Amino acid sequence: MKEKATSISDLIAKKPINQTVVVKGWVRTFRNNQFIALSDGSTIQTLQVVVDFENTAPEVLKKITTGAAIGARGTLIESQGRGQSVELKAAEIFIFGEADPEKYPLQPKKHSLEFLREIAHLRFRTNTFGAVFRVRHQLAFAIHRFFHERGFYYMHTPIITASDAEGAGEMFRVTTLDLHHPPKTETGGIDFKKDFFERETNLTVSGQLEAELGAMALGKVYTFGPTFRAENSNTSRHLAEFWMIEPEVAFNDLDDNMDLAEAMLQFVIKDALDNCAEDLDFLSDRLAQEDKSKPQDQRSEMSLIERLHFIVNNTFERLTYTEAIDVLMQSTPNKKKKFSYVIEEWGADLQSEHERYLVEKHFKKPVILTDYPKEIKAFYMRVNEDDKTVRAMDILFPGIGEIVGGSQREERLAVLQARMREMHIPEAELYWYLDTRRFGTCPHAGFGLGFERLVQFVTGMGNIRDVIAFPRYPGNASF
Repeated sequence: MKEKATSISDLIAKKPINQTVVVKGWVRTFRNNQFIALSDGSTIQTLQVVVDFENTAPEVLKKITTGAAIGARGTLIESQGRGQSVELKAAEIFIFGEADPEKYPLQPKKHSLEFLREIAHLRFRTNTFGAVFRVRHQLAFAIHRFFHERGFYYMHTPIITASDAEGAGEMFRVTTLDLHHPPKTETGGIDFKKDFFERETNLTVSGQLEAELGAMALGKVYTFGPTFRAENSNTSRHLAEFWMIEPEVAFNDLDDNMDLAEAMLQFVIKDALDNCAEDLDFLSDRLAQEDKSKPQDQRSEMSLIERLHFIVNNTFERLTYTEAIDVLMQSTPNKKKKFSYVIEEWGADLQSEHERYLVEKHFKKPVILTDYPKEIKAFYMRVNEDDKTVRAMDILFPGIGEIVGGSQREERLAVLQARMREMHIPEAELYWYLDTRRFGTCPHAGFGLGFERLVQFVTGMGNIRDVIAFPRYPGNASF
């Protein structure tokens, strides 16, 4: 069967009734030796293919099992069945690939997400993961469109790097040295001069520092690429390999930065609402069913769709860290010590429970916190006149807390050097970064958005491992 297939999504949308069409996809179910529910990945809906079983060879019928890849040629007709507008009256069925019904793990029943993680190479075929990855695609496309339409340049920053942008040290090493017999220096250390790059190198944790270099010439740039962190964390919010969106804009201050981030988040979420309605409705229903099994006090106050409109339709509340600390210290959960981490003084590092309280209980809208204590933020953030706080910003969403982190960058060479000394970051390693402050420095700002965190928020999935195709985390690097 060499004819070009029409996608199921097109057939449902355009309904070319009484025309001969070809479809190709995978069998979800086959009942009564007559009715195939066929999926091709273009939509969450399946197409009912009605088999002419009297004129179909028995050996073909035997191969139409759940998971098999087939093609069908026939006439599209209006469906008399419930829940479908059209169906295909098949004149011919062609088997591309069989699926052993005894061994195929995705039987037509409900499977746990934990089980599906064990067969991540097949989980795309389920309704849930088909929906998640169609939404993920739409969000990625919308991000590129948002920046392109605003004159940004897409910049590919290094995956292999010799710098640690965050100063955290949790990086994966890149080397070609023989780990069993590494070359040694005269003092007994490993001689990285014999390595491929003739120095220690790692997988990047961020493209921000390099993006700043681009912004100092191109004005407005953004990165969208993989980043890596060797953090030994098994929580539902952490991955060892994840994707980051990091814009940097010359001559922007913190207010401009907040405006850009708010506009971007509202743009891409609205785009998903506009273009992924069926998938989001399915995921919203799925989340509602999941919520019913939880204790009353742990259930979501808003449906998934309501939560997305909550972001799109609300102006984000903006306040300083100091103002937020005052709100939290005076809050009932803090006074009654219901927070797991009670806020007792200025300078505390806010936890997810505090961030969610501000968004969901106090302001009832998305929140942007600014001007954090400099001790709990990175070296590159611009120091305020009080010398206690920096021009940082975090955007907080319902359900997950922080989704974006950014700042106005420290453009003053002397102040930046002082901050690096305070935080024990060697200037010699970042001479190239400091050069942007030596030669034509200017105010500039940027932020980072963890793409999987965004996909997790938009799809309502509870575990970040379920919004990336092949999750990497401690003890797992399958496929």
